[in-house]
Amino acid sequence: MNLLGKLSWNAIPFDQPIVMGASGGMVLVIGGILAWVTLKGYWPYLWREWITSVDHKRIGVMYFLLALVMLLRGFADAIMMRAQQAVAAGGGQGYLPTEHFDQIFSAHGTIMIFFVAMPLVIGLMNFVLPLQLGIRDVAFPTLNSVSFWLTASGVLLINVSLVVGEFAQTGWVAYPPLSGLQFSPGVGVDYYLWSLQISGIGTLLTGINFVTTILKLRAPGMGYMRMPVFCWTALGSNLIIVAAFPVLTATFAMLLLDRYLGFHFFSVDAGGNPMMYVNLFWVWGHPEVYILVLPAFGIYSEVSATFSGKPLFGYRSMVAATLVICVLAYTVWLHHFFTMGASASVNAFFGVASMIIAVPTGVKIFNWLFTMYGGRVRFSVPVLWTIGFMVTFVVGGLTGVLMAVPPVDWQVHNSLFLVAHFHHVIIPGVVFGAFAGYVYWFPKAFGFKLDERWGKAAFWCWFIGFHVAFMPLYVVGLMGMTRRLQHYDVLSWQPWLLVAAAGVVVIFAGVVCQIVQLVVSIRRREELRDVTGDPWNGRTLEWSTASPPPAWNFAVLPRVAERDGYWSMKQRAHAAHDQPMQARNYEPIEMPRNSAIGFVNAFFAVVTGFALIWHIWWMAGVGLLGAFVALLAFAFRDKEEVEIPAARLAGFDRAHQAEVAL
Repeated sequence: MNLLGKLSWNAIPFDQPIVMGASGGMVLVIGGILAWVTLKGYWPYLWREWITSVDHKRIGVMYFLLALVMLLRGFADAIMMRAQQAVAAGGGQGYLPTEHFDQIFSAHGTIMIFFVAMPLVIGLMNFVLPLQLGIRDVAFPTLNSVSFWLTASGVLLINVSLVVGEFAQTGWVAYPPLSGLQFSPGVGVDYYLWSLQISGIGTLLTGINFVTTILKLRAPGMGYMRMPVFCWTALGSNLIIVAAFPVLTATFAMLLLDRYLGFHFFSVDAGGNPMMYVNLFWVWGHPEVYILVLPAFGIYSEVSATFSGKPLFGYRSMVAATLVICVLAYTVWLHHFFTMGASASVNAFFGVASMIIAVPTGVKIFNWLFTMYGGRVRFSVPVLWTIGFMVTFVVGGLTGVLMAVPPVDWQVHNSLFLVAHFHHVIIPGVVFGAFAGYVYWFPKAFGFKLDERWGKAAFWCWFIGFHVAFMPLYVVGLMGMTRRLQHYDVLSWQPWLLVAAAGVVVIFAGVVCQIVQLVVSIRRREELRDVTGDPWNGRTLEWSTASPPPAWNFAVLPRVAERDGYWSMKQRAHAAHDQPMQARNYEPIEMPRNSAIGFVNAFFAVVTGFALIWHIWWMAGVGLLGAFVALLAFAFRDKEEVEIPAARLAGFDRAHQAEVAL
């Protein structure tokens, strides 16, 4: 009996210098960071303040940091792909073997969607939602920690595949029969499935948590139509999560049963149907686009109103457009496979639906434009990301409407035209939005602003580099270049791909500028420090508390009388500036205790996932048993909360008079 299942020394690709070099570099970086933390004696602080924290703000920061690290990882894959295609023309074979190139484009798509875009928006929602709602934490703080650490478990598993074994060579959608055991007998698809199953459970728990928080835990007086738009878009995004992610989980479970137990859900030889996988995947997949984009729309709404110095134009139409998108998101999935044999009537229905969903998105664009119109717009970095988004997203949206016409899609579906369109929607619709939110809320999280000069340099590199990198792909797509080509013989494509590679270099310069911006800002933090808690003259409640906020967010929960609650408070305070301030009535509050259950469960999730990938059944049993025992111990914990005395609340407020003057 082999105690290590399929695992052996052959799983480590010693014969591939690129893989071993990247793996060695990654191990050295991680080892260096761990050694530095150990030498500095930071482990007790990290364990107490971050690893075991259930504070939504700390968890939001960790989500965002995880996403930024994985952005570098996924961007490295993009650089390798563009470099390969730039040189692999005609007699040139490039530097990547075919099987390695296949793993790279599969890992790139998987990482960017599941482990960059999702943590970016979930991190921002985690940090901002309770503050904007005027409450002290999310509905289930410990579950929030569990959700984050499950996502981190998926991240760890997908990166282990770089060193031990292989990743899927199926593309990020993993269509059968290619992802079935017959055509993918290795562990690559198993890494894909188990990492996404584990992280997907965390995402579903997050969706349940946020929906409950928004519907049940708003500040006194904050009715639905007084919520900030970001809260509305977050509600829409998380409602879609709750509805869509169980579909993805069930789909992957069926594929796992096909691979592990010989079931035939997606194999035609025993009555299964691979097209059912395609349907189920995109029933999740297209709503996933709006899971990612809706929170970014909320960020652009907050930025537009704040930096224009006026209320958001058409608040009710913005809310209505958000809810319409939530519904229409489930009526368009079939446009992802117009070429796969559906009838003309079916294609026509989904084509029309795909065009209609552009209408509420267009409404939002005009809302932002009319908000800025007549306002005194301050062209700070968040505004640049917002304007850059509008310019870029409109082009991406128009190409999407073009591809909603089934005959057009038939011609360009499997070409780089589609790749260009997808990136034209997702990068400005998610990444630009996340960067706008990152700069906008950074002073709230850390108490000082980011350097403007380096921020503007980063924006212009990203904006210019993005268009240089992806506009040529429309051209070669129309010229007939299909996706995922490791090598090609049509030499007329190469000049365009060289331009695209140059665009990636410019984007890389933008990434470097962002890293420099962070370093410079930390060094100049005293000069950039925000002592008011409200550096942008904000309109919503997160700006009414200290920067960074205390664990309890608000010593006394704010009472909201109208939309833009903090703005109205400031106006009333200015009108009554000669009147004495009313004394605050402080009462003790209870906050949840830190808990290690998220981190412990993540450890056992990684053990279980790795064991299932390599068929190490005894290890899988140990992992499941460990997770069960940990949950059992957590269920019987003695103390769930810690009391914050009224005197401590009053003392904190006295020390931060500028922030709590209202």
